[in-house]
Amino acid sequence: MSVFEKYLTVWVLLCMAAGVLIGQFLPAVPEFLSQLEYAHVSIPIAVLIWLMIYPMMMKVNFASVKDVGKNPHGLIITWVFNWLIKPFSMYGISALFLFVIFDALIPTELARDYLAGAVILGAAPCTAMVFVWSHLTNGNPAYTVVQVATNDLIILFAFTPIVAFLLGVSGVSVPWATLLLSVLLFVVIPLTAGAVTRWSVIRKRGYNYFEGTFLPKFDGVTIGGLLLTLVLIFSFQGEVILQNPLHIVLIAVPLSLQAAVIFTLAYLTCKAVRLPHNIAAPAGMIGASNFFELAVAVAISLFGTDSPVVLATVVGVLVEVPVMLMLVRLANRTKHWFVPAETEART
Repeated sequence: MSVFEKYLTVWVLLCMAAGVLIGQFLPAVPEFLSQLEYAHVSIPIAVLIWLMIYPMMMKVNFASVKDVGKNPHGLIITWVFNWLIKPFSMYGISALFLFVIFDALIPTELARDYLAGAVILGAAPCTAMVFVWSHLTNGNPAYTVVQVATNDLIILFAFTPIVAFLLGVSGVSVPWATLLLSVLLFVVIPLTAGAVTRWSVIRKRGYNYFEGTFLPKFDGVTIGGLLLTLVLIFSFQGEVILQNPLHIVLIAVPLSLQAAVIFTLAYLTCKAVRLPHNIAAPAGMIGASNFFELAVAVAISLFGTDSPVVLATVVGVLVEVPVMLMLVRLANRTKHWFVPAETEART
């Protein structure tokens, strides 16, 4: 492990602080960059996420994608925890903290709004960043792609009724532009680019060169993109953080606990059914992280830009990377709990 990777937590904290400072003292920078968005998807952040995802997509062995169905347990666990457990546990954990534990600190009306934002987050499992978490835990690239792709299909028909049921509101709809653009940017384009790169390099130089020389050149790209993403996210929300520090922390507590609980349960379930670590880690990560572009877009469309509901979804964005990096570290330190992964065929 390099010095850079060893002290990753320090760099994360420094990037978060740098983002807040940029938002406070150089507001023109985030103001300009925040205008570069389409369908609630930030183009600068999308580019950075694309750079983070690309190295993993080059590892996808399409010959092994067809074999995913031979071991469906990881997919089933992903579906069950994302859609039958996570939205309801998010509701329960958030309600406990916002209405009971933090009762003296948050007015009831605000607590209801924050709960609505948490529920919207809970019903939107991750699409893009899970590729980063899978990469950092040496997840099975082909299996992760299928996990994410099937999850996106389930979003189409499960997201709306779950949110409507838990919030007791009508008029909930999937923002198609946000969903389709996100799938295009974070799945289709990087997967295609990775496949073309993999095929061309192996064809010209051979598999050993690709695996031993070419891929290592991208080792720092994912971490570098991750840190730059943190700077951007916290610069966009710097003013919000400084204006609402207590409520930001209070909302972050149940959201962080929810992520830890869902990850632990899904991860241990994978261990119980003897799945390899490279399937178990991504299965836990998908449920623990959130599709925040979709969540923020839905919150804005339902409640308006200035609603506290939107603030709660934004807090989800802020806690996403630090919390998930802690879970990545936990997953990597417990790799020995799992059965060895089968060796993939070389193509």
